[in-house]
Amino acid sequence: MADQIKYTLTEQDMPKSWYNIMADLPSPLPAVLHPGTGQPVGPADLAPLFPMEIIKQEVSGERWIDIPDPVRQIYFQWRPTPLYRARRLERALDTPARIYYKYEGVSPSGSHKPNTAVPQAFYNKQEGVKRITTETGAGQWGSSLAFAGSLFGIEIDVYMVKVSFQQKPYRRALMESYGARCVASPSTETNSGRAVLAQNPDSTGSLGIAISEAVEMAAQRDDTKYALGSVLNHVLMHQTVLGLEAKRQMEMAGDDPDVIVGCTGGGSNFAGIAFPYLGEQLRGGRKRRIVAVEPAACPSLTRGKYAYDFGDTSKLTPLVKMHTLGSSFVPPGFHAGGLRYHGMAPQVSHVKELGLIEAKAYHQLACFEAGVQFARAEGIVPAPEANHAVRGAIDEALRCKREGKSEVILFNLCGHGHFDMQAYIDYFGGKLKDLDYDAKELAMALAGLPSVAAE
Repeated sequence: MADQIKYTLTEQDMPKSWYNIMADLPSPLPAVLHPGTGQPVGPADLAPLFPMEIIKQEVSGERWIDIPDPVRQIYFQWRPTPLYRARRLERALDTPARIYYKYEGVSPSGSHKPNTAVPQAFYNKQEGVKRITTETGAGQWGSSLAFAGSLFGIEIDVYMVKVSFQQKPYRRALMESYGARCVASPSTETNSGRAVLAQNPDSTGSLGIAISEAVEMAAQRDDTKYALGSVLNHVLMHQTVLGLEAKRQMEMAGDDPDVIVGCTGGGSNFAGIAFPYLGEQLRGGRKRRIVAVEPAACPSLTRGKYAYDFGDTSKLTPLVKMHTLGSSFVPPGFHAGGLRYHGMAPQVSHVKELGLIEAKAYHQLACFEAGVQFARAEGIVPAPEANHAVRGAIDEALRCKREGKSEVILFNLCGHGHFDMQAYIDYFGGKLKDLDYDAKELAMALAGLPSVAAE
């Protein structure tokens, strides 16, 4: 049998609809609240930021949402993405487990993020939007939206978390190659950025700060909207195209996952791989272990509080109930910049509260060790974010070895690390350190959570 087995689908096999887990949740999500009135937000409250089609998807309870044909035509450039059986890794681990991974690094920007960037750009173009503002951590989302903006002729402004802006110049160059403008956040362009810099001129930034800047800029022009690359319901729904593909590919392989693993920052790639399986379970199908793996330096699921909070530092966004470390929390500058967000997607947080998923947290050295082991076995260098999923999958395989179980493990390799080689250089040079959050800062951030009567 071949060392590595690849399972591919044809264009005709690609899903025609996204899956919306809202239709199958055993209890509804807590309402999104207006920060001024404390009342549930309506479409009119969201219209200044998002096109109406996106707002409809955000609040939809329909199980299946059709993928527009123009979006599918662009998806065909890289979708369906491959699923691999990691036989060489299995041998290296000497495990009876069977390990599969869905590989999203084949997209133009090298990650799963175009799965939502393309439809978001499409719906904005339909509404006549000329410019979109956004934030990005490590740059996967910023480069993906830049790619999508170039396809639809939309101007893209990206506020990139400053520590990642400095660590990852090639991602910045990729955004600029697609025609986007990339600004280090916090910046002097916005009231939000200037307020942070006045308090801390050396701020390394955070996704919460970058979101504040992007939202503030979007609100200033009628021809401008805002786009988010994770957390929101419609974003997680767009990502389910990868999990729906994986289900068909696992059927081709004649296997069915016992354990599903995904890295989690805001929750989009995790939901993309896990929600189609979880939905099947909620409709009476087979139960599986679903494991969300997050960074120990920004552990919203394992250390955060399930509470209403703002999605940004300057408190410009609506209040959502999620696992949060507090909107003012600024995590240390570890290399998995895409996972440095203070909150977790409301849908992911909700299913965690319902006991439907598990969560684990790892420090970055253990994750880079796993990424290197994976690269030497499978030939793909994962992004620092994806290394968390690799670590989780390897640990599950080693557990199977200890217990003598031949379980099937599926994980999402959400992107390649070709623009993250400085992180690997630092790792091999002994310069990469495990970073911990400041416990006092976390306590202060949680103490500052808004008081919401609806809780």
